[in-house]
Amino acid sequence: MRTINADVAIIGGGLGGVAAALAALERGMRVVLTEEHEWLGGQLTSQAVPPDEHVWVEQFGVTARYRSLREGIRSYYRSFYPLSEEARTDRALNPGRGRVSALCHEPRVAVAIIDQMLAPYRSSGRLVLVQQARPVDAVVVDDTVRSVVVEDLRSGDLTTVAAPFVLDATETGDLLPLTNTEYVVGTESRTETGEPSAPELADVSNVQAIAWCFAFDHAPGDHTIERPANYDEWRQHELPFWGAPMLSFTAPNPRTLEPEARTLHVNPEQDPTGDPRVDPGDRDLWQFRRIAARRNFRPGFYESDIVLANWPQLDYVGGSIIDVADREKHLAAAKAQSRAYFYWLQTEAPRPDGGRGWPGLRLRGDVVGTDDGFAQAPYIRESRRIRAHRTIVEQDVSVAARGHADPARFEASVGVGMYRIDLHPSTGGDNYIDVECAPFEIPLGALVPLRTTNLLPAAKNIGTTHITNGAYRLHPVEWNVGEAAGELAAFCIERSVLPAAVLADQALVAEFQARLVEAGVEIHWPHITGY
Repeated sequence: MRTINADVAIIGGGLGGVAAALAALERGMRVVLTEEHEWLGGQLTSQAVPPDEHVWVEQFGVTARYRSLREGIRSYYRSFYPLSEEARTDRALNPGRGRVSALCHEPRVAVAIIDQMLAPYRSSGRLVLVQQARPVDAVVVDDTVRSVVVEDLRSGDLTTVAAPFVLDATETGDLLPLTNTEYVVGTESRTETGEPSAPELADVSNVQAIAWCFAFDHAPGDHTIERPANYDEWRQHELPFWGAPMLSFTAPNPRTLEPEARTLHVNPEQDPTGDPRVDPGDRDLWQFRRIAARRNFRPGFYESDIVLANWPQLDYVGGSIIDVADREKHLAAAKAQSRAYFYWLQTEAPRPDGGRGWPGLRLRGDVVGTDDGFAQAPYIRESRRIRAHRTIVEQDVSVAARGHADPARFEASVGVGMYRIDLHPSTGGDNYIDVECAPFEIPLGALVPLRTTNLLPAAKNIGTTHITNGAYRLHPVEWNVGEAAGELAAFCIERSVLPAAVLADQALVAEFQARLVEAGVEIHWPHITGY
């Protein structure tokens, strides 16, 4: 077994892990970064989901490093793609013209920019990257994590990673049970949190649906995939609150919970109009998460738009993949649900012209880096969450609970975020939970475990609840969490202190916040009167 020593060990190379690595590296730390999949970037790349962002993202409300990622993606398109003149000169270039974000793009482009951002540190030897490896063990002495063991998924070889600080940036908080760090999973009870949207009873198995996304376009010919073996089962599958079988264009409206019919207009000539703050554009599935819009490029370069499917009908609620013995069964079932849905699109889906199915729909595995057309990993919305010194609850950020929409401020803020509490249907049978949020901050206490001294959460595993995770789980917030964790690890190493000691000392908190601001982290929102 080989051993790699570093100043900071980051387990998990999603957005939080990448941000943490950049922050620590820019402070002169030596970093080991491990990742389970072929691509770094997590929900943005291996899970293939375009960024979910707030409406002010082009002006403020994200970190400077996250903004560099976004602008790097746009610059890549301008440098290497045959954009139309209109698209090339558009400062707010949206390659896919998708409605879900101001920047819908192919995941491979984000991979390229992440690799560019990390390249100097790999070349200098300050960053050691261990990919296609997952954590399987850890050594903990006196509440301090001494090392983590990761296993190569191809060879089975084991590597020990040792460092004074260990960051858990995995998608489901995998280091927490391995290090005996106290954590929560699933729903907390209303008695425990006081949250208006929390259930009466806690349930560790009740988590948000995962979804196995895929990319596709439309091309001449018949590209119909083999009929899935379990297609008839999925064809009949219907949730009590859905209003139709899952293999349909119907799904609940997240805000009203009333079933609504969506549409699919293949390669439309016109884009929808209207303010996305009022009209999110999710009524037409083609345009909602489109990642390449042919009209943005030289005429004839793209025969078809490319669409990323991350739709309500793909949400798998058959069981949790956290702390269960049958995790692999549920992962396989989630992909089977998505495969059945794509086959339904090709063969039975109602077309606007009155026909059935689009056999010309074609899976684009090359776009997501796989042979089968489906993303390298499922889109994971919910993780284990640390028992933190400060747990963020609904009453902290909900407009209704607070009685106003002014920014939600916290002592010792280490960043900002903004999104509605957006909880998808869950494995416990819950429908959507959608709560309007104020612009919010990220409290330092949510990054500090109650007991484990040198482990920091760097992804969706901070001190939120099942409810508030619905707002803190999105791309720019995860990045900010990771960046703050990487900065905190470097700060603690330089001053020979532990995170809990920083949290307890107002002078150290102020010094740490000043470093964050110096690095381009916005720790407070400006006064916002409406949106």
